Amino acid sequence: MLSIGVLGDVMLGRGVAQRLNQSPAAAVWSEALLALTTSLDVVIANLECCLATGGRPTRRIPRKPFFFRGPRAATAQLQQLGVRAVGLANNHALDYEEWALGETLTVLDHAGIAVAGAGRGSAAWRPVTVTVGAARVGLLAIADHPAEYAARNGHLGIAYADLRRELPACLGETLAHLRASCDAVIAFPHWGPNMAPEPQPWQRQRAAELQAAGAQLIAGHSAHIFHGVAWGERGPILTDLGDALDDYRVDADLRNDLGLLAIWRPGQPPAELELVGLRLQYAYTDLAHGADADWIAKRLLHASTPLQIERVAEQRFRITP
Repeated sequence: MLSIGVLGDVMLGRGVAQRLNQSPAAAVWSEALLALTTSLDVVIANLECCLATGGRPTRRIPRKPFFFRGPRAATAQLQQLGVRAVGLANNHALDYEEWALGETLTVLDHAGIAVAGAGRGSAAWRPVTVTVGAARVGLLAIADHPAEYAARNGHLGIAYADLRRELPACLGETLAHLRASCDAVIAFPHWGPNMAPEPQPWQRQRAAELQAAGAQLIAGHSAHIFHGVAWGERGPILTDLGDALDDYRVDADLRNDLGLLAIWRPGQPPAELELVGLRLQYAYTDLAHGADADWIAKRLLHASTPLQIERVAEQRFRITP
């Protein structure tokens, strides 16, 4: 039974980086969360920062407010979680320019963590495949912002496309190839506006097109708020998982301090998809408990109709189409 854990934004820069620089062995994940993720076959996350010592803050985006760079040694925190692959197609991969992105790619490679969604020129668009025993998991990462970070000929950058307008034809071809060669295929888009509590109509349309092209699971991120669940032609659609680790200010109404871990067991109903509620504190993440777990339950029930949502534990939910 193949079990795949999927997380949204993991931010190892700024306050998290400060904590890790002061104490490289500092815990950023609770023991309960680690026990869960390390029981899975593979974990995938969106790495929303570079991991580097070099580089300078980019000037590509005027008045850019946030720059995220974590220490190289933070790969240990990813390894603790069981992360085998990350997406780097996002709006912070080039915060410290090409030097730092190149350093990040090298650091992750040395740590045995595959990268999708970033590279030099057309290489940024290449998917990655993670082998789990006899099974192969394909991952395609893409971002709808910022255009200034797009990989260009001879230069490092991200797999950028204006997804609000259309799905690039090349993505369809790539997903079809992955579907033919992999046991499980994940599309991993970093898309949509920050702090949006529900998907935009164009996100729903692109998700359907991604599944029609061959993706089985759509797992998105960027909003910092988790969305409800849908079920498409080939499987689950999670337009946004919310955050998994950060140092952000909390919006008491939108609750960006609550996120989801998706546990996907492709082709294995009725337990094909489980969602696990997460509670984010400053530079530390645990499973959600008490009122936080109840808030997540209410949100999922409200935002995921007509799916059947069964609460199988305090912060665990089984999703059935």
